[in-house]
Amino acid sequence: MTTIEIRHTRSNFDSDDDFEAALVQRAAECGPLLAEHAARHDREGSWVEESFDHVREHGLLAAGVPSELGGAGATIRQVAMVQRELAKHCASTALATSMHQHVTAFPAWRYRRGLPGAEATLRRVAGEGIVLVSTGGADFTHPRGTAQKVDGGYSVSGHKVFASQSPAGTVLSTMFAYEDPERGLRVLNMAIPFASPGVRIVANWDTLGMRGTASNDVILEEVFVPDERVLADRPHGVVDPPLQVIATIGMSIISAVYLGIAEGACRHAIAAAAGRESDPTVQRQVGLMTHRARVAAWALDGALAEAGDDPQPSMHTVAAVMAAKREIALAGIEICDLAMDLGGGAAFFKGSPIERAYRDIRAAKFHPFNAEATLMHAGQLALGIHPNTA
Repeated sequence: MTTIEIRHTRSNFDSDDDFEAALVQRAAECGPLLAEHAARHDREGSWVEESFDHVREHGLLAAGVPSELGGAGATIRQVAMVQRELAKHCASTALATSMHQHVTAFPAWRYRRGLPGAEATLRRVAGEGIVLVSTGGADFTHPRGTAQKVDGGYSVSGHKVFASQSPAGTVLSTMFAYEDPERGLRVLNMAIPFASPGVRIVANWDTLGMRGTASNDVILEEVFVPDERVLADRPHGVVDPPLQVIATIGMSIISAVYLGIAEGACRHAIAAAAGRESDPTVQRQVGLMTHRARVAAWALDGALAEAGDDPQPSMHTVAAVMAAKREIALAGIEICDLAMDLGGGAAFFKGSPIERAYRDIRAAKFHPFNAEATLMHAGQLALGIHPNTA
């Protein structure tokens, strides 16, 4: 059993703001160790193992578990702020842990509604330190792989990609297409232990950025999944109400990571500009960089406020979160470009945190919805067209 220290819970504080500040401070305390190992893992393309364990041992992976189940009781916003802080020190650690965080936040949403299986999962996250791995970003409305009905459950096979934090994973939160004889093509959301026969991780993560997330492929070959591990039975190709909630929660937390990367790049670039403060070009570049970061932060704040602590299914809320994600992605890329200019030749060398952020921030484009799909979705809503596919 993993030792986990839950130092802060919501009941220990007079206000949500104080609680959030304490959680963010705890994330900042993890920062030096994350930063110490970030360059090496980026250079090697290796899993950020000690950084991940450090975050888990500090209780932050149980932040979103309700306090009565052993967690800290953090809201979606508070979890997002934790991930934002972690990203300033190591983007790969922040993105990898954000995948666990949003998969934990959805069972918490289910737990508040008394839905089956949620409480047991959340107690294990808090008590045992289990790690939940998602394939939802690549599967979304058209999952990779199929399910066949068998006695007592399903036999599933498929090739999953972008399974971040796979070396530490306990349970795979994934989905498969299922041809129902009466209702047609469906999507089944499932929880599959990595220890199940037929589950295999392919260590093939070798990328431009986010090189320490170990977002490897996972192969499933005729894996048996009992009926009780089927968490949802949804229409195929549709952003239905449960997926609307998942997208709202997931992209709120993931977007915060990319904002943190941009803010970290700002900090390093301003430090690199020391001694050149009187240069008008430097002044303008820093001004533009901090302006873009501020507006991106407002976008995230607005989306989190619209989503609230307990989001309801809503395409309009999805649109708000995706708009924030788009703004953060575009602003983050511009910020990291400016940071590279301000950092000068030194920022072009491997090992520079600015150079690493310059590459890591570009991963923001690959989470659904992409920038163009976000505009299409918003336009359809504004025109009164119900956008139910993606």
